[in-house]
Amino acid sequence: MSNAGGGPATPEGVRGARGRRRFEIPAMVLIGVLFVAALGAGAASLYREFYSPRAFVLHYLELLQERRAADALAIPGVAVDSAELEAAGLPATSSEALLRPESLQSVTDAVITGESVDGDRTRVTASYSVGGYAGTTTFDVQRDTGGALLPRWRFARSPLSVIDLSVQGSMRFAVNGFEVDKRQVSIDGTDVDPTAALPLLVFSPGLYSVAVDTAISSTPGVAVLADAPLAGIPVDVQAQPTEEFIGIVQQRVEDFLSACAEQKVLQPTGCPFGFTVRNRIDEAPSWSIVQQPTVTVEPDGAGWRIPSAKAVAHIEVDIRSIFDGSVRTVEDDVDFTVDGQITVQPDGSASILVGGSSD
Repeated sequence: MSNAGGGPATPEGVRGARGRRRFEIPAMVLIGVLFVAALGAGAASLYREFYSPRAFVLHYLELLQERRAADALAIPGVAVDSAELEAAGLPATSSEALLRPESLQSVTDAVITGESVDGDRTRVTASYSVGGYAGTTTFDVQRDTGGALLPRWRFARSPLSVIDLSVQGSMRFAVNGFEVDKRQVSIDGTDVDPTAALPLLVFSPGLYSVAVDTAISSTPGVAVLADAPLAGIPVDVQAQPTEEFIGIVQQRVEDFLSACAEQKVLQPTGCPFGFTVRNRIDEAPSWSIVQQPTVTVEPDGAGWRIPSAKAVAHIEVDIRSIFDGSVRTVEDDVDFTVDGQITVQPDGSASILVGGSSD
Protein backbone atom coordinates (compact mmCIF):
# COMPACT_ATOMS: atom_id res chain seq x y z
CA MET A 1 0.00 0.00 0.00
CA SER A 2 1.36 3.39 -0.99
CA ASN A 3 1.70 6.32 1.40
CA ALA A 4 1.70 9.17 -1.07
CA GLY A 5 -0.49 11.25 1.17
CA GLY A 6 2.10 11.36 3.95
CA GLY A 7 0.22 8.98 6.29
CA PRO A 8 1.74 6.72 8.93
CA ALA A 9 4.93 4.89 8.08
CA THR A 10 4.61 1.31 6.88
CA PRO A 11 6.14 -1.50 8.93
CA GLU A 12 8.82 -1.79 6.28
CA GLY A 13 9.76 1.84 6.84
CA VAL A 14 9.91 1.37 10.57
CA ARG A 15 12.14 -1.63 10.21
CA GLY A 16 14.40 0.30 7.89
CA ALA A 17 14.83 3.17 10.37
CA ARG A 18 15.52 0.80 13.23
CA GLY A 19 18.14 -0.93 11.16
CA ARG A 20 20.00 2.31 10.61
CA ARG A 21 19.97 3.14 14.35
CA ARG A 22 21.37 -0.28 15.20
CA PHE A 23 24.34 0.47 12.89
CA GLU A 24 25.05 3.95 14.33
CA ILE A 25 25.12 2.92 18.03
CA PRO A 26 28.08 0.49 17.74
CA ALA A 27 30.04 3.13 15.79
CA MET A 28 29.61 5.64 18.61
CA VAL A 29 30.66 3.03 21.16
CA LEU A 30 33.78 2.28 19.14
CA ILE A 31 34.67 5.96 18.98
CA GLY A 32 34.21 6.21 22.75
CA VAL A 33 36.43 3.20 23.36
CA LEU A 34 39.15 4.66 21.13
CA PHE A 35 38.85 7.99 22.91
CA VAL A 36 39.21 6.37 26.33
CA ALA A 37 42.17 4.32 25.05
CA ALA A 38 43.80 7.49 23.76
CA LEU A 39 43.27 9.15 27.11
CA GLY A 40 44.80 6.13 28.85
CA ALA A 41 47.82 6.13 26.55
CA GLY A 42 48.26 9.85 27.05
CA ALA A 43 47.98 9.47 30.80
CA ALA A 44 50.54 6.65 30.77
CA SER A 45 52.90 8.75 28.65
CA LEU A 46 52.38 11.75 30.93
CA TYR A 47 53.05 9.59 34.00
CA ARG A 48 56.23 8.13 32.51
CA GLU A 49 57.47 11.52 31.39
CA PHE A 50 56.74 13.60 34.48
CA TYR A 51 55.48 11.58 37.45
CA SER A 52 57.30 8.23 37.40
CA PRO A 53 60.34 7.21 39.49
CA ARG A 54 62.54 7.45 36.39
CA ALA A 55 61.32 11.00 35.75
CA PHE A 56 62.09 11.85 39.39
CA VAL A 57 65.68 10.57 39.07
CA LEU A 58 66.20 12.30 35.71
CA HIS A 59 65.06 15.58 37.25
CA TYR A 60 67.68 15.22 39.98
CA LEU A 61 70.39 14.52 37.39
CA GLU A 62 69.26 17.50 35.30
CA LEU A 63 69.75 19.75 38.34
CA LEU A 64 73.28 18.41 38.72
CA GLN A 65 73.88 19.04 35.04
CA GLU A 66 72.84 22.66 35.55
CA ARG A 67 74.87 22.81 38.80
CA ARG A 68 71.78 23.89 40.75
CA ALA A 69 73.07 22.60 44.07
CA ALA A 70 70.44 24.25 46.29
CA ASP A 71 67.56 22.87 44.20
CA ALA A 72 69.10 19.39 44.12
CA LEU A 73 69.55 19.48 47.90
CA ALA A 74 65.87 20.45 48.30
CA ILE A 75 64.62 17.31 46.52
CA PRO A 76 62.91 15.01 49.07
CA GLY A 77 65.32 12.47 50.49
CA VAL A 78 68.56 14.20 49.43
CA ALA A 79 69.48 16.13 52.58
CA VAL A 80 70.68 14.00 55.51
CA ASP A 81 71.08 14.51 59.23
CA SER A 82 73.67 13.14 61.64
CA ALA A 83 71.49 10.14 62.56
CA GLU A 84 71.21 9.03 58.92
CA LEU A 85 74.96 9.42 58.45
CA GLU A 86 75.71 7.36 61.54
CA ALA A 87 73.24 4.68 60.44
CA ALA A 88 75.13 4.44 57.14
CA GLY A 89 78.46 4.14 58.99
CA LEU A 90 79.58 7.64 57.95
CA PRO A 91 80.94 10.48 60.12
CA ALA A 92 78.05 12.38 61.72
CA THR A 93 80.08 15.62 61.57
CA SER A 94 80.55 15.58 57.78
CA SER A 95 80.84 19.11 56.39
CA GLU A 96 78.40 20.53 53.82
CA ALA A 97 81.04 22.91 52.41
CA LEU A 98 81.11 21.18 49.00
CA LEU A 99 77.32 21.12 48.48
CA ARG A 100 77.50 24.23 46.29
CA PRO A 101 77.70 25.06 42.57
CA GLU A 102 81.35 26.12 42.76
CA SER A 103 82.49 22.58 43.58
CA LEU A 104 80.28 20.75 41.04
CA GLN A 105 81.11 19.40 37.62
CA SER A 106 78.12 18.99 35.30
CA VAL A 107 76.57 15.55 34.95
CA THR A 108 75.69 15.07 31.26
CA ASP A 109 74.20 12.46 28.90
CA ALA A 110 72.03 10.96 31.65
CA VAL A 111 69.75 8.10 30.56
CA ILE A 112 67.75 5.54 32.53
CA THR A 113 69.05 2.04 31.82
CA GLY A 114 67.05 -0.02 34.30
CA GLU A 115 64.08 0.04 36.66
CA SER A 116 62.83 -2.62 39.08
CA VAL A 117 60.36 -2.74 41.95
CA ASP A 118 61.16 -4.33 45.30
CA GLY A 119 58.30 -3.97 47.76
CA ASP A 120 57.59 -0.29 48.30
CA ARG A 121 60.86 0.74 46.67
CA THR A 122 61.78 1.27 43.05
CA ARG A 123 65.40 0.91 42.01
CA VAL A 124 66.28 3.19 39.11
CA THR A 125 69.63 2.76 37.35
CA ALA A 126 71.07 5.65 35.34
CA SER A 127 74.16 5.99 33.21
CA TYR A 128 75.83 9.35 32.63
CA SER A 129 79.06 11.18 31.92
CA VAL A 130 80.85 13.60 34.24
CA GLY A 131 84.18 15.26 33.60
CA GLY A 132 84.86 12.91 30.70
CA TYR A 133 84.26 9.79 32.81
CA ALA A 134 81.35 7.41 32.25
CA GLY A 135 79.47 6.15 35.28
CA THR A 136 76.44 4.19 36.44
CA THR A 137 74.46 4.66 39.64
CA THR A 138 71.40 2.89 41.08
CA PHE A 139 69.02 5.01 43.15
CA ASP A 140 66.42 3.82 45.68
CA VAL A 141 63.12 5.68 45.25
CA GLN A 142 59.81 5.40 47.15
CA ARG A 143 56.42 7.12 47.18
CA ASP A 144 56.40 10.36 49.15
CA THR A 145 53.52 10.68 51.58
CA GLY A 146 51.29 13.74 51.61
CA GLY A 147 48.03 12.73 49.96
CA ALA A 148 48.71 14.55 46.69
CA LEU A 149 46.46 13.74 43.71
CA LEU A 150 49.46 13.07 41.49
CA PRO A 151 52.18 10.63 42.60
CA ARG A 152 55.20 12.15 44.32
CA TRP A 153 58.52 10.48 45.04
CA ARG A 154 61.52 10.77 47.35
CA PHE A 155 64.89 9.12 47.64
CA ALA A 156 64.65 6.21 50.07
CA ARG A 157 68.45 6.42 50.40
CA SER A 158 70.08 9.82 49.99
CA PRO A 159 72.25 10.15 46.86
CA LEU A 160 74.84 12.13 48.84
CA SER A 161 78.24 10.56 49.56
CA VAL A 162 81.08 11.42 51.93
CA ILE A 163 84.65 12.00 50.81
CA ASP A 164 86.95 11.21 53.74
CA LEU A 165 89.76 13.52 52.65
CA SER A 166 93.27 13.48 54.08
CA VAL A 167 95.54 16.25 52.79
CA GLN A 168 99.11 16.17 54.10
CA GLY A 169 101.47 19.09 53.67
CA SER A 170 98.91 21.87 53.46
CA MET A 171 96.05 23.36 55.46
CA ARG A 172 94.51 24.64 52.23
CA PHE A 173 93.38 22.75 49.14
CA ALA A 174 90.90 23.04 46.28
CA VAL A 175 88.09 20.74 45.15
CA ASN A 176 87.18 21.27 41.49
CA GLY A 177 88.78 24.70 41.85
CA PHE A 178 86.82 25.66 44.98
CA GLU A 179 89.25 26.73 47.73
CA VAL A 180 88.89 25.06 51.14
CA ASP A 181 90.73 25.71 54.40
CA LYS A 182 90.64 22.89 56.96
CA ARG A 183 90.22 25.37 59.80
CA GLN A 184 87.08 26.83 58.21
CA VAL A 185 85.21 23.57 57.55
CA SER A 186 86.29 21.37 60.47
CA ILE A 187 84.16 21.32 63.62
CA ASP A 188 87.43 21.79 65.54
CA GLY A 189 88.07 25.14 63.85
CA THR A 190 91.58 26.46 64.40
CA ASP A 191 92.31 23.48 66.67
CA VAL A 192 91.92 21.03 63.79
CA ASP A 193 94.51 18.27 63.60
CA PRO A 194 96.33 18.94 60.29
CA THR A 195 96.93 15.22 59.79
CA ALA A 196 93.35 14.10 60.47
CA ALA A 197 90.98 13.15 57.65
CA LEU A 198 88.23 15.65 56.89
CA PRO A 199 84.75 14.22 56.05
CA LEU A 200 83.01 16.20 53.29
CA LEU A 201 79.50 15.62 51.93
CA VAL A 202 79.26 15.59 48.12
CA PHE A 203 76.57 15.02 45.53
CA SER A 204 76.52 11.62 43.87
CA PRO A 205 77.09 11.15 41.03
CA GLY A 206 79.96 13.59 40.79
CA LEU A 207 83.62 13.86 39.87
CA TYR A 208 85.79 15.64 42.43
CA SER A 209 89.38 16.67 41.76
CA VAL A 210 91.45 17.55 44.84
CA ALA A 211 94.57 19.65 44.39
CA VAL A 212 96.98 21.78 46.41
CA ASP A 213 98.53 24.87 44.87
CA THR A 214 100.17 27.21 47.39
CA ALA A 215 103.51 28.99 47.58
CA ILE A 216 104.78 26.19 49.84
CA SER A 217 103.29 23.02 48.41
CA SER A 218 101.47 21.61 45.40
CA THR A 219 100.06 18.41 43.92
CA PRO A 220 99.18 17.39 40.36
CA GLY A 221 95.64 16.61 41.57
CA VAL A 222 93.71 13.50 42.53
CA ALA A 223 90.28 12.82 40.97
CA VAL A 224 87.61 10.57 42.48
CA LEU A 225 84.19 9.58 41.11
CA ALA A 226 81.40 9.51 43.68
CA ASP A 227 78.88 7.10 42.16
CA ALA A 228 77.17 5.36 45.09
CA PRO A 229 74.52 6.80 47.43
CA LEU A 230 75.59 7.26 51.08
CA ALA A 231 79.01 5.73 50.48
CA GLY A 232 82.31 6.65 52.11
CA ILE A 233 85.17 7.46 49.75
CA PRO A 234 88.67 7.66 51.28
CA VAL A 235 91.03 10.05 49.47
CA ASP A 236 94.66 10.62 50.48
CA VAL A 237 96.60 13.55 49.05
CA GLN A 238 100.27 14.19 49.82
CA ALA A 239 101.45 17.64 48.81
CA GLN A 240 105.04 18.12 47.69
CA PRO A 241 107.21 21.18 48.33
CA THR A 242 107.38 23.72 45.54
CA GLU A 243 110.70 24.75 44.00
CA GLU A 244 110.08 28.23 45.40
CA PHE A 245 109.70 26.82 48.90
CA ILE A 246 112.83 24.69 48.61
CA GLY A 247 114.74 27.76 47.39
CA ILE A 248 113.57 29.77 50.40
CA VAL A 249 114.58 27.00 52.81
CA GLN A 250 117.98 26.75 51.11
CA GLN A 251 118.54 30.46 51.56
CA ARG A 252 117.42 30.37 55.20
CA VAL A 253 119.83 27.53 55.98
CA GLU A 254 122.70 29.33 54.26
CA ASP A 255 121.93 32.53 56.17
CA PHE A 256 121.84 30.56 59.42
CA LEU A 257 125.23 28.93 58.79
CA SER A 258 126.75 32.24 57.68
CA ALA A 259 125.59 33.78 60.96
CA CYS A 260 127.16 30.86 62.81
CA ALA A 261 130.46 31.53 61.01
CA GLU A 262 130.47 35.11 62.34
CA GLN A 263 130.87 33.88 65.91
CA LYS A 264 134.52 34.19 66.99
CA VAL A 265 134.51 31.10 69.18
CA LEU A 266 135.61 27.50 68.79
CA GLN A 267 132.07 26.20 69.40
CA PRO A 268 129.54 28.60 67.84
CA THR A 269 126.40 28.65 69.99
CA GLY A 270 123.45 26.71 68.58
CA CYS A 271 125.39 25.75 65.47
CA PRO A 272 126.07 22.32 63.96
CA PHE A 273 129.87 22.67 63.79
CA GLY A 274 132.77 23.41 66.12
CA PHE A 275 136.45 22.79 66.78
CA THR A 276 138.35 21.44 69.77
CA VAL A 277 141.98 22.27 70.76
CA ARG A 278 144.12 21.03 73.64
CA ASN A 279 146.10 24.22 73.93
CA ARG A 280 145.18 27.84 74.31
CA ILE A 281 144.14 30.00 71.43
CA ASP A 282 146.17 33.14 70.92
CA GLU A 283 143.43 35.07 69.11
CA ALA A 284 139.74 34.53 68.35
CA PRO A 285 139.22 31.98 65.60
CA SER A 286 137.83 32.86 62.19
CA TRP A 287 135.17 30.72 60.55
CA SER A 288 133.88 30.51 56.98
CA ILE A 289 131.49 28.17 55.16
CA VAL A 290 133.34 26.64 52.24
CA GLN A 291 130.58 24.21 51.22
CA GLN A 292 126.94 25.01 51.84
CA PRO A 293 124.60 22.00 52.10
CA THR A 294 122.29 21.13 49.21
CA VAL A 295 118.94 21.30 50.96
CA THR A 296 115.90 19.19 50.16
CA VAL A 297 112.50 19.23 51.84
CA GLU A 298 110.35 16.19 52.59
CA PRO A 299 106.80 15.84 53.99
CA ASP A 300 106.68 15.07 57.69
CA GLY A 301 103.13 14.67 58.98
CA ALA A 302 101.51 18.08 59.11
CA GLY A 303 104.82 19.82 58.43
CA TRP A 304 108.11 19.27 56.65
CA ARG A 305 111.62 18.23 57.47
CA ILE A 306 115.07 18.87 56.08
CA PRO A 307 116.85 15.55 55.58
CA SER A 308 120.48 15.35 56.64
CA ALA A 309 122.78 17.14 54.20
CA LYS A 310 126.56 17.45 54.24
CA ALA A 311 128.43 20.76 54.53
CA VAL A 312 131.95 21.99 55.27
CA ALA A 313 133.15 24.86 57.44
CA HIS A 314 136.70 26.21 57.53
CA ILE A 315 138.47 27.45 60.66
CA GLU A 316 141.63 29.53 61.00
CA VAL A 317 142.99 29.99 64.49
CA ASP A 318 146.32 30.77 66.19
CA ILE A 319 147.13 28.30 68.94
CA ARG A 320 149.72 28.92 71.71
CA SER A 321 151.40 25.89 73.17
CA ILE A 322 150.99 25.55 76.93
CA PHE A 323 154.41 23.85 77.08
CA ASP A 324 156.76 26.28 75.33
CA GLY A 325 154.52 29.25 74.49
CA SER A 326 155.03 28.91 70.77
CA VAL A 327 152.25 30.01 68.45
CA ARG A 328 151.20 28.22 65.36
CA THR A 329 148.37 28.88 62.92
CA VAL A 330 145.90 26.07 62.39
CA GLU A 331 143.67 25.92 59.35
CA ASP A 332 141.25 23.04 58.99
CA ASP A 333 138.09 22.00 57.18
CA VAL A 334 135.35 20.78 59.50
CA ASP A 335 132.79 18.41 58.01
CA PHE A 336 129.32 18.56 59.48
CA THR A 337 125.70 17.72 58.63
CA VAL A 338 122.60 19.88 58.63
CA ASP A 339 119.01 18.82 59.21
CA GLY A 340 115.89 20.56 60.42
CA GLN A 341 112.15 20.77 61.04
CA ILE A 342 109.73 23.14 59.29
CA THR A 343 106.41 24.09 60.84
CA VAL A 344 103.75 25.90 58.80
CA GLN A 345 102.08 28.62 60.87
CA PRO A 346 98.33 29.43 60.72
CA ASP A 347 99.06 32.53 58.61
CA GLY A 348 100.83 30.41 56.00
CA SER A 349 104.38 31.36 56.98
CA ALA A 350 106.98 28.71 57.79
CA SER A 351 109.10 28.40 60.94
CA ILE A 352 112.43 26.65 60.20
CA LEU A 353 114.46 25.05 62.97
CA VAL A 354 117.94 24.08 61.74
CA GLY A 355 120.01 21.45 63.54
CA GLY A 356 122.85 19.09 62.78
CA SER A 357 126.19 17.89 64.10
CA SER A 358 129.91 17.71 63.33
CA ASP A 359 131.19 14.51 61.75
